[in-house]
Amino acid sequence: MDIEQKQADLIDHFVKQASALQGSALCPLIAEATSNTSLFAFSEILAIPSVLQLEGTSNSVYLDVLRLFAHGTWSDYKRNAGCLPQLVPEQVLKLKQLTVLTLAETNKVLPYDQLMQELDITNVRELEDFLINECMYAGIVRGKLDQLRRCFEVQFAAGRDLRPGQLGSMIHTLSNWLATSDNLLMSIQEKIKWADSMSELDKKHRKEVEDRVEEVKKSLSLKKLQTVSRPTLTSEGMRRSTLNLVE
Repeated sequence: MDIEQKQADLIDHFVKQASALQGSALCPLIAEATSNTSLFAFSEILAIPSVLQLEGTSNSVYLDVLRLFAHGTWSDYKRNAGCLPQLVPEQVLKLKQLTVLTLAETNKVLPYDQLMQELDITNVRELEDFLINECMYAGIVRGKLDQLRRCFEVQFAAGRDLRPGQLGSMIHTLSNWLATSDNLLMSIQEKIKWADSMSELDKKHRKEVEDRVEEVKKSLSLKKLQTVSRPTLTSEGMRRSTLNLVE
């Protein structure tokens, strides 16, 4: 099963579970979802009415945890650790994986120093092991480790849940991309038309040259034929002609 299908199945599972629960019964489910090693999207769970109803209750910190895993990073957790439940090791790993995805959204070359600072990793060997074993093997990123330049070159990164207000910006970006694509397509079509017209002109010119060559060939052949068929006087004929003139 590929990562997208597995992700979709997990989302469907947790959405169905959360839809059937209320209040404090949702807390262990949220902890389970945010600890699952294969789940990296949480917006569908966040959108469930019973989950949103945790706001303002004694269990609202679990709604905050879910929002953290949907949109936040490890640094966000550290800044707000006093207001959130302590994370279990599986959640810590998950949040650090999500942090890499967030960094890869805006930069395709991630310096080792930045990654170590954001992930609380103290040495390069530990960082490279994390990127290989917990990110690339998990299928959420693909890239190249450049030890000489001390950076991670991102070739692919899975997308995270859209943050509040990010949808409008994404629509604007996609609209600009669509307009650029339309302009490029029109330009390509114009170039194709120009190439077709030039091809037709070339064909027409070539036909005219070939016709002219044929005309010249026919003209030369006709002249040669006329030269061969014209009668010539022999020596005897010339002598008789001379005598006739004398007489």
